[in-house]
Amino acid sequence: MADAQRDDALEWPQTLDVASLLGRGWRPTPFREFVLKVHSRCNLACDYCYMYEMADQGWRRQPRKMARPTVDRVAERIAEHARAKLLDRVDVTLHGGEPLLAGEDHLRYTIETVRAACAPEAEVRFHVQTNGVLLDRRFLDLFLEHEVRVGVSLDGDEEGHDRHRRTSTGHGSFQSVQAGLERLRDEPYRRLFSGLLCTVELRNDPVRTYEAMLAFEPPTIDFLLPHGNWDAPPPGRPPDTSTPYGDWLVAAFDRWYRSREKRTRVRLFDDIMMLLLGRPAGGEAVGLSPVAIAVVETNGRIEQVDSLKSAYEGASATVLHVSRDPFEDALLLPSIAARQIRDSALAEQCRACRLRFVCGAGHYAHRYRSGTGFRNPSVYCHDLQRLITHVHGVVSEEVAVIRARRDRATAGGSGGSGGSGGSGGDDQMGGGSKSASRWRPSMKTTASG
Repeated sequence: MADAQRDDALEWPQTLDVASLLGRGWRPTPFREFVLKVHSRCNLACDYCYMYEMADQGWRRQPRKMARPTVDRVAERIAEHARAKLLDRVDVTLHGGEPLLAGEDHLRYTIETVRAACAPEAEVRFHVQTNGVLLDRRFLDLFLEHEVRVGVSLDGDEEGHDRHRRTSTGHGSFQSVQAGLERLRDEPYRRLFSGLLCTVELRNDPVRTYEAMLAFEPPTIDFLLPHGNWDAPPPGRPPDTSTPYGDWLVAAFDRWYRSREKRTRVRLFDDIMMLLLGRPAGGEAVGLSPVAIAVVETNGRIEQVDSLKSAYEGASATVLHVSRDPFEDALLLPSIAARQIRDSALAEQCRACRLRFVCGAGHYAHRYRSGTGFRNPSVYCHDLQRLITHVHGVVSEEVAVIRARRDRATAGGSGGSGGSGGSGGDDQMGGGSKSASRWRPSMKTTASG
């Protein structure tokens, strides 16, 4: 059931007055990323999946595959939006379910149709997020031909991965995923590899998990907290001030940060560091950057980000459809505007917290509580505070070392080229180091319940 049809329609953000926001000068951020649900089913039965195992069971009513006429209309709507908003580039992610179940021919049709509709004004960068089981050379040749970047879901080593990521018959998927990853890492496909997604599991050792993924030499690793909220807490997240997920992530951070050579970016850690240094971060997990993502379901329905399906039936739904509605209309929905108004969307406790510009109340889906909606602290509030304050301490220590080295060089009279080099290095941390030195996180958490 869609947001507008819920009996408790007074939950936030349904009470958000978008007309008032516009009157005060707010303007929506155009969609720059479009997630296309090209196939609604999956060949795995992961027991933590928000699509199939959590509150919203709408997938059962979706067609298995996005029909070609729907693809045509989606392509027209993306092109229409790009031209109206003067965008010279958009990102399109082929998603599911498992997108490779749509088949090579259908994916080719989708890629070529969207690109043709947007040309020549807007470049389209394609991505695919897959579980890797079906990733063979037929698909890789297609992705190479069309420069489609490939992300794969992997939860560490075989034991950790197969704890949740199993087939419907209960067999682990690690061996199949490993084979797909090895093909992806081969030439000439290697340059298509965008990274690995890993859902945090407290029973899996964090360092062992990180190192198992590192063995595949991914350009990026993205650690995802399991989806949950105040009504349905994540596994192992008790209603107290303990920090099990924060501790897990701190251990992974220390292993990553202390590496002599960082060839792999860990997005969550990078984003926190950039935010601490006063710079923007583009992910949903932390920070207050406007979310500029639209999802198109297999039946052509325009939706919000699909992780909201973890909250309740219809949490991601809108009344819009590509057959009749432009993406522009979605930008003015309260549920989507709420993701673009920065700290104005935060709960009172979060707005009073010194961590707010870094934490941003965490992932939006993790804030839900029936009765108040999404205007709450994250169910991971204490864990996020633990991780952010730890990263802040590590970064502050390194900034202090850099400053001391610069001061010694200056005192030693090497203010020429040496001083310039030191200043350049400090500039990279400089603006951030000043903001970091002014910013002192409160040790009092903001969550309740």
